[in-house]
Amino acid sequence: MGERVYLVIMDETEEARLALRFASRRAARTDGVVHIVAIVPQQTFSAFAAVQATIEAEARDRAEVLVTAAAGSLVSEGGRAPVISVRQGEAVKVVRDYLTEHPEVSALVLGAAAEGNPGPLVSHFAVAHPGQLPCPLMLVPGSISEEQLDRLS
Repeated sequence: MGERVYLVIMDETEEARLALRFASRRAARTDGVVHIVAIVPQQTFSAFAAVQATIEAEARDRAEVLVTAAAGSLVSEGGRAPVISVRQGEAVKVVRDYLTEHPEVSALVLGAAAEGNPGPLVSHFAVAHPGQLPCPLMLVPGSISEEQLDRLS
């Protein structure tokens, strides 16, 4: 069996940060690796091409800063450097495409929001279509403390 690969979808939410922490700790314990995907949303309005390109570049830069900061904390905890991707498009499709391209992914690790709607990816993969994933789904509750998370991971 190959190494364990944990896929985390990174955004600026607290639950995504917790999911990354959980996945990175699991990866360190199992000699696995974390894949981080930051998703740049497709722009819904049509602007002049130069404006559109600037908006997309800024969104990509923000995503790269986010995953680079997250990756730095992973490496500082003694884990292996993660594989980082920044993708543009609709989140569910981006995740499905990534899983198709990377059959080595052992688990999709998502953070569920502490209150209200758990988030669009959790709603899609855990509620609407849970049987259609090619790998196990791990949900990290957004209300969990870092101490509890560390004990469980």
